[in-house]
Amino acid sequence: MDLSFTLRFRPPYPSLSSRKLDSPIIHPLKKFLPTFYRPETNPNAKPFPMSSRTRHSTVVTAKLNKPIDDVSEELNLIAWQNLDHAPARRRVRSAFIQVQQQLDHPLFKMTPPGKTYEWYERNSRGLEIFCKRWIPEPGVRMKGAVFFSHGYGDTCTFFFEGIAKRIVASGYGVYALDHPGFGLSEGLHGYIPSFDELADNVIELFTKIKGRPELRGLPCFLLGQSMGGAVALKVHLKEPRAWDGIILVAPMCRIAADVQPPAPVLKALILLSKVMPKAKLLPQKDLAALCFRDLKKRKMADYNVVCYNDQMRLKTAVELLNATKDIEKQVEKVSSPLLILHGAADKVTDPLVSQFLYQKASSKDKTLKLYEGAYHSILEGEPDTKIFAIFDDIIAWLDSRCSAK
Repeated sequence: MDLSFTLRFRPPYPSLSSRKLDSPIIHPLKKFLPTFYRPETNPNAKPFPMSSRTRHSTVVTAKLNKPIDDVSEELNLIAWQNLDHAPARRRVRSAFIQVQQQLDHPLFKMTPPGKTYEWYERNSRGLEIFCKRWIPEPGVRMKGAVFFSHGYGDTCTFFFEGIAKRIVASGYGVYALDHPGFGLSEGLHGYIPSFDELADNVIELFTKIKGRPELRGLPCFLLGQSMGGAVALKVHLKEPRAWDGIILVAPMCRIAADVQPPAPVLKALILLSKVMPKAKLLPQKDLAALCFRDLKKRKMADYNVVCYNDQMRLKTAVELLNATKDIEKQVEKVSSPLLILHGAADKVTDPLVSQFLYQKASSKDKTLKLYEGAYHSILEGEPDTKIFAIFDDIIAWLDSRCSAK
């Protein structure tokens, strides 16, 4: 049973949980911040040769991952290469496209509707940013457009390919990009020198895309997942009137004080991030078990070969902490129509985060949906019926706001 709460032009409901809003929440950084240790190494592993681009860098090269099931040794060797820079990530993605499309997942089984386009845009900071769009077939009236902001370590390819196709099948155009340093975009893999720059990049490129002829006069919505939800909120706070609505999926938008590292540890973290910002010193855990409830789908996460699953870089950790603090300070300024979706059993970003946002945001049109028993990756990692039900909720919300235009 889904626990759904809707508010439209009414005062907020009382607390949606018996727990206090200032209770501890589980934030993605909780997995990384409390301890510092040297990562374990395999003495039998042969190191990859370092390129001239990384020989003089303090960056730790990519670790050897576990073998991917049911693919050749050749593909595994391709997947294991150092992915610090975009050209390597692009080669890996090209090698795995056919394998990914053959996975037994409902997102990959769907017949691709409409047309798909991929291209690169050079942003104002000189970085090549990977962009993609999915649009209905010619002759099919487009109701509106959805712009996607992906989560930490992720990409707008792989699982999102299927998510986009399902949205397009309902009459919407979908536009997405890979954040700098992630997926197929340029930038050091997993490195966020400035969270504000992530938001500014989204504003710059999505503003340009919104000027395309096919989008003239259409309502445009921002869809943010996990860390991408924090990016979406920062974008909205910078440009409050730029979007017709925001959809947040398990958003990272608040961190409780008792989840943050102790003050001395935080001070040391900030200091280290200034000295060696790109260093990977924070331990990383395999989050697949926390993100995917369906065991079969959990194994498919290994095929997301361009995702960043290495240790978190120091500067990245500081930027994520600062971003959540900034959003929490400004949460009452969130005024856009909101659809917030969260798994009630999410242990990566706690549902209390979404409840906090729902209650504090000044939006007069806001909806919170908690899905009983669901984990973090509600669009990819739940049983098929649950995934389809969540898509129905998204499309119904979009349709109701587009029909009013």
